[in-house]
Amino acid sequence: QVQLVESGGGLVQAGGSLRLSCAASGRTFSRYGMGWFRQAPGKGREFVVAITWSGGSTDYADSVKGRFTISRDNAKKMVYLQMNSLKPEDTAVYYCAAAYLLLTAQEEEYDYWGQGTQVTVSS
Repeated sequence: QVQLVESGGGLVQAGGSLRLSCAASGRTFSRYGMGWFRQAPGKGREFVVAITWSGGSTDYADSVKGRFTISRDNAKKMVYLQMNSLKPEDTAVYYCAAAYLLLTAQEEEYDYWGQGTQVTVSS
C-alpha cells in the first residue's frame, strides 16, 4: 500500500517556476515507478512525466520537455517536479501516481494516486 500527498501548487505568472512535491508512505515505495499527470478544466487527465524506481530513467511528454524535471529521493520517500518557464496552458490539477516496478505513461498502469494540487499560470 502506498499513499501519496502532493503539495507545492499555486498561482504563478507565465515564465515563472514552481516545484511540486509528492510525499509517499509505505515500506515498498522504492519499488514503484512514479509519475506526474495533470488535468486541465474540461479535459481528460494527461501524462506529464515518469521516473523509474531507481531514478535512472525518465520519460517526458513532449509538451514539457526542457521545462520540467522530475526527481526522487527514495530515502525520504519523496518525488519532485520542478516546473520552469511555465505557460498558461500548464494550468491544471497535477497528480502524483505510483506504478509497481514500471516506467509508464499509461494512466491505467498506475496503482496509487494522490489527491492532486492546483497549478494556475496567469498570462
